[in-house]
Amino acid sequence: MTSKIFSPKITAVIESLRKLPTIGKKSSQRLALYLLDKSPETAIAIANSLLDATANVRKCAYCQALTEDDVCNICSNNNRDDTKLCIIESMLDMIAIEEAGIYRGKYFVLNGRISPLDGIGPSELKLDILEQIIAKREIDEVILAISPTVEGETTAHFISQMIAKDTKISRIGFGVPFGGELEYLDQQTLLHAFNARTNI
Repeated sequence: MTSKIFSPKITAVIESLRKLPTIGKKSSQRLALYLLDKSPETAIAIANSLLDATANVRKCAYCQALTEDDVCNICSNNNRDDTKLCIIESMLDMIAIEEAGIYRGKYFVLNGRISPLDGIGPSELKLDILEQIIAKREIDEVILAISPTVEGETTAHFISQMIAKDTKISRIGFGVPFGGELEYLDQQTLLHAFNARTNI
């Protein structure tokens, strides 16, 4: 029905926007019409910044976070605690933890969770790189800050099994409900989750 109302080019913009997370049919239509009709200069600015970013942004050689440099700001910061490694699912989790000001160690971003149904296994999460980092660094504690979903539990179990037994492994969890996503937690809940983490 949409294709009969809108021209092919407008339809293409709408369908492109629908590919974004949490953007449904109505939202994509509203955004497309706003950008094309009310604010074409914003549309051009967004397009240019996306083109520039996709050409220049890459994953950090260590933690896999997005960065314009080979090594991100956190990994290259000598004031961070090298002995602690917090494993998270996404950069949104990193942002939540950093904004809460509860952690001063380094990170490893999985960029997903193990999910066989979605075709995501250990290799897609770059767990081989994680294994090398843990083997090379003098890490005292690995903190699993992974959402307590079914896929998150599977991922946490797999990672805990691949880490050497003499390395301390802890898991956040206090105040994090099963099925909850870390990025949506408030700062106080995150603080309690980190302070009350349990050893595995």
